[in-house]
Formats: sequence, structure tokens, C-alpha cells
Amino acid sequence: MAKAKTKKIKITLKKSTIGQKPNKRATVRCLGLKKIDSSVEHDATPAVLGMVANVAHMVKVEELN
Repeated sequence: MAKAKTKKIKITLKKSTIGQKPNKRATVRCLGLKKIDSSVEHDATPAVLGMVANVAHMVKVEELN
């Protein structure tokens, strides 16, 4: 069976996690982000999109082709 091609997204941390609630900090770390302006690429799965929505005020999301 051929797998359906999933969309990729690039997530960049734009704001510091200092002063944020512990669960928001943990979400940022679980996404793989450590420092401001660090970026990671993930598949656009519902789990990842939910984490991004939780910290949307701190990250920038770009869709990759």
C-alpha cells in the first residue's frame, strides 16, 4: 500500500518561555524547541497541531511543500 503524503510544518519559537505556565513550557519542549528562533519540522498530525494551538502565541508556523 502506498502511504498518503502528509504535510510538513516548520515551527519556530518566537517568544521566550520565561513567565509561562509549566504546561506551556513542557509543550514547547515536547515540540523540540529549546531557544528563541530555533526551528523544527514535524508532520502535520492532529497531535502536533493541537500542541501548536496550545502555544500559538509563542510560535510561528509555516507550511512546507
